[in-house]
Amino acid sequence: MMNIILSGFNGAMGKNVLELISEDESLMITSGIDRKPNKYYTFKQFTDYSDENIKGDIIVDFSHFSLVPNMLEFCKRTHTPVVLCTTGLTDEILKQIEETSKYVPIFKSGNMSLGINLLIDIVKKASTILEDFDIEIIEKHHNKKVDSPSGTAKMIANSIKSVLNEKEFIYGREGNDTKRKKNEIAIHAVRGGTIVGEHEIIFAGTDEIITLSHSARSKKVFAKGAIEAAKFIYGKESGLYRMDDMLK
Repeated sequence: MMNIILSGFNGAMGKNVLELISEDESLMITSGIDRKPNKYYTFKQFTDYSDENIKGDIIVDFSHFSLVPNMLEFCKRTHTPVVLCTTGLTDEILKQIEETSKYVPIFKSGNMSLGINLLIDIVKKASTILEDFDIEIIEKHHNKKVDSPSGTAKMIANSIKSVLNEKEFIYGREGNDTKRKKNEIAIHAVRGGTIVGEHEIIFAGTDEIITLSHSARSKKVFAKGAIEAAKFIYGKESGLYRMDDMLK
């Protein structure tokens, strides 16, 4: 039995994780972290990581980026591994993640979907072949998403830059002097309704266009990926793990 600390249990993703865990006899929620308690849940609930009564084998985190630093301090202090799914992380937090991973296993991904990570691998390979094509990324999410562009769009952009390192990112276009530069990758964010998550990568060449895309129809795909990541990382040595490690 793996005992899970669920960070952000009252959020939409937290509720999807709870539903899937309730169907898995090998998993149990022993502690939940959220700013708001929920009387309908029977596990122990805490508003932050300062309480010494928080118990569990591993953290699954779908909270808010502002809560991540304290969570990482808890992980380091208690040697608790974490599956970090929260997006919108600042450069300072990313540095803290790198430092904390020297002491505990951390699984970090901007998107927990198997399909999106396969797409990123395909995009990376396509970029090496279509290096002279113009590349644009369009991401669409629901109107309650707080960060933009999405963590997944950044993952896609960075995967392209890893093979075409002269590329530069721009975010949207506006004005009368916005003619496209050859070395740019433009990232566009759309927010509306209840869109779960859509990502489209356009490779536009002379007289031909190639489009690669992924559409998530339910948040459960991300919750399922996070649970699989928890099972994968549990018992691993300290270090920073990514989806590529699990897919291998």
